[in-house]
Amino acid sequence: MAMAVEARLRQEKVKKFEDFVDRRLKPDLVNAIAQRDNLFQQQKTFLDLKKNIENLEKNGVTSMRSMVNLGSEVYMQAEMPDTKHIFVDIGLGFHVEFTWQEALQFISVREARLARQIDEYTHLIASIKAQIKLVCEGIRELLQLPAE
Repeated sequence: MAMAVEARLRQEKVKKFEDFVDRRLKPDLVNAIAQRDNLFQQQKTFLDLKKNIENLEKNGVTSMRSMVNLGSEVYMQAEMPDTKHIFVDIGLGFHVEFTWQEALQFISVREARLARQIDEYTHLIASIKAQIKLVCEGIRELLQLPAE
């Protein structure tokens, strides 16, 4: 009788641990990975902008023509008579007019911040994975299974 009660209690503990992993840790891990992926995309966007500005400077481009997406993949040709000033999305839907040098300074500051945030999310992801492994090890011990 005592063995049955002990087995039932062990199964309840295992169920609680499994629920914790499935309902808390795994969603947190998925969210952290998605957030880090978003930061990687932002980092790539700023790197592309930096390369474009450097190419404009190197080639001495003062005006240009381009195709502009109006939405729903409808494009029109646009002419920019002065490329010395550009508008950069600084977040929250705001755009600021910068000279090339100001934009490059802003990009370097933003890249450093993004790199720090990516590093923080990488550590968070590693921590969550370690917690999942620890809980799974606890489940294995409760079930008295041999180590993998």
